[in-house]
Amino acid sequence: MTTITPTATHPSQTARTSRLTFGGVLRSEWIKLRSLRSTVWSYLIVIAISLGMALLMSLSMVNGMGGEEIDGGPLPVEQTHELVLQASTFGVYFGQLVVGVLGVLVISGEYTTGMIRSTLTAVPKRLPALAAKGVVLFVATFVVGLVANLAAYVTSTIVFGSEFDLADANTLLVLAGGALYLAFVAVFALGVGTMIRSSAGGIAAVLGLLLLLPTVLQLIPADWAHDAIPYLLSSSGMTMFTAIGADDAAITGPNAWQSLLIVLAWVGASLAGASVLLKRRDA
Repeated sequence: MTTITPTATHPSQTARTSRLTFGGVLRSEWIKLRSLRSTVWSYLIVIAISLGMALLMSLSMVNGMGGEEIDGGPLPVEQTHELVLQASTFGVYFGQLVVGVLGVLVISGEYTTGMIRSTLTAVPKRLPALAAKGVVLFVATFVVGLVANLAAYVTSTIVFGSEFDLADANTLLVLAGGALYLAFVAVFALGVGTMIRSSAGGIAAVLGLLLLLPTVLQLIPADWAHDAIPYLLSSSGMTMFTAIGADDAAITGPNAWQSLLIVLAWVGASLAGASVLLKRRDA
């Protein structure tokens, strides 16, 4: 007669297999994000675009765009400072396209390679994995966007020959607001990529929404189409930081803070759709 001895489980093994913290999921997603070559290139392109656009816009303004001479001092200091901020954040308009593509690739690349099965096996509840991707992508994009905007501000200030004014609250809000919008676009694109699960389809949808839809609405000869433009993601996103400090009476449509709420609604709708489909569909 043979006695069957039950296999003993080491206490450390039990602890390791039963504990899955959100911090561990965050670390895993951070490792995946920074190990992707597309992430490094995308963020370098965002910085290069911000610096390049700031330099070009500043040189154009200083050399008298539209026949108006700026150097020589006819403009007051406040107006010159506004031009510096406009040139500093001009690259955000192009940077949103880059981070939009990156946001789609963060999740669609896993579907393409099949890594999404490993991700969802490690995180069976699924939603913590999506939340961790969103948090990591948001923080990384905001930091890169803020560095790019600060570098662009320094570049524009040097070209204009004006003084640095980073102590001004509006200046910091405008520069940080541009970086915040880039981070929101990246997370919005993450939700779209999760819903579509295709790199080509997700990128087409995000770029179409950011670039094509405003143009199409402008071409439609109807009031409702023109009235809807300020509530689009790209329109609200640009207003949420370019209209900071402006007089609300001079703004047609939502002001800066109302535009921020509209952008949050777009991002929330994207993540809500992504959460529902991620829970219901097979990997």
